[in-house]
Amino acid sequence: MISPGIFVQEMLTLYCIAILGWLARKRNILDKNSVGVLTRLLLYITLPALILHSLNIKLSLGFVKDFIWLITMSAYLSVLSALLAAWLRKQSQLPTEQKSVYEGLMIFGNQGYIGYAVSFILLKEQGIIYLTVFNICYLIFIWAYGIHLFTRKKDAANWREILVNPGILATGSGLILLFSPFTWPIFLADALENVGKMTVPLSMILVGALVANVRLKVFFSSLKNRYLWQSSVLRLLLFPMLLLPFTLLPIPFPILLIAFIVSGMPSAPTICLYAEKYGADTLFASLGVLLTTILCIITVPFLHFLFIQAYPFN
Repeated sequence: MISPGIFVQEMLTLYCIAILGWLARKRNILDKNSVGVLTRLLLYITLPALILHSLNIKLSLGFVKDFIWLITMSAYLSVLSALLAAWLRKQSQLPTEQKSVYEGLMIFGNQGYIGYAVSFILLKEQGIIYLTVFNICYLIFIWAYGIHLFTRKKDAANWREILVNPGILATGSGLILLFSPFTWPIFLADALENVGKMTVPLSMILVGALVANVRLKVFFSSLKNRYLWQSSVLRLLLFPMLLLPFTLLPIPFPILLIAFIVSGMPSAPTICLYAEKYGADTLFASLGVLLTTILCIITVPFLHFLFIQAYPFN
């Protein structure tokens, strides 16, 4: 088990990489088009390669039990957070174009980029395996319910678009391989491993570049908005706490650790993309993502410390 001190050191390494991304964007080494290219590189190449490499293992009975626990916790958290966020949306006095963004900022965390980076810090390749399974419900949820938030139409979810999403395709292919008696040929496994390992540094460079897109003056003025703080507290602290009852069950420590920590990731940049595509407030979305990304520097190590103290089977 990684100690809190070592975990903080590893997290600081990630933040240093993010600062490089911030500087690269500020110096225009990465222009606006480069950020889009980097996003597609991660989404379509390195992240699928990481998933396919991580699931290239021999299946055991113990992993089947782990699989069931991860899916159960993911579904439980998705439903509960969606219900709470929907209630808070109704209670809010935000303009119409900000309500869907507000709800999305609370529900959907950055489990794809920062989530994989943090999981790798915690448990290396094993952490990636657990997160890949934990993300199955999340991927379907963010592509189906996430779009529904911004359209409010029953037929708005494009199921073809959902099913051909690179994350879904890579996860599905990896699970088929996992439950089969086969593994990748050595040369292909090595290629997937080398490409997949690019995901962690590239994702943090992307996070830094995205943060650099928001003007500091606008960001500081937005700190007066109580809804941004409210959504940040729920996303980073309250929603992970919903998993604490699972610590009373005999769930293996590594599985619960990944689920708990990843549930406290900052708001997903995907919300900004949805806001732009469906005519919502993109600035409000960007500010929410930026605020949670900055605050997670403190909250993620805090969640790690809290979980170690709360887990009764240590």
